[in-house]
Amino acid sequence: MIDLEPVTEQMAAVVGNIGEEQLGNPTPLERTNVADLLTHVYGSTIAFRDAALKISGPTTAALPPAEGADLPIDWRYSIVQRLAELAQAWRAPEAWQGETVAGGIRMPAEQCALVINNELVLHGWDLAVGTGQPYAVAAENLQASWEFVLNTPNTPEAREGLFGPRIPIADDAPLLDRTLAYAGRDPYWVP
Repeated sequence: MIDLEPVTEQMAAVVGNIGEEQLGNPTPLERTNVADLLTHVYGSTIAFRDAALKISGPTTAALPPAEGADLPIDWRYSIVQRLAELAQAWRAPEAWQGETVAGGIRMPAEQCALVINNELVLHGWDLAVGTGQPYAVAAENLQASWEFVLNTPNTPEAREGLFGPRIPIADDAPLLDRTLAYAGRDPYWVP
């Protein structure tokens, strides 16, 4: 079990520092602006919270939306609240047991937690760089994200919907940069 609280708190700090005027900013994700990504993060926190609670239904049966038009009016408050609920849900030992569903995909619960950890690490960086914020992530969460992207085969079939092709990077680059590059992101991207 890894603790999701450090990475959810980091994401909450990034979200809390995004201004309304930045919602249209580009992110490192092609054709995805800040509002689109915030909508995805909001939906993902609900879906993976419910996956931890083993709730089967509309929140876990399909991929969360990623259209900025669906962003709640009180998005800062709502996202921060859902992040706290997500971290709390994954603290329960039973959340890590058996199987669960998120995004319409049935998987071992432990794998599900690693997926949302990875989503938060990567999207936290996406949002931070898209809005000109510094970004640091807790060592345990970053290490789990690195292992997740490292162990995802560099084939289109394995990476579809998750990552782009790996970007070459030095073996001695900082771990965050290597994680981003292996997830198909340019660690030196600027808007």
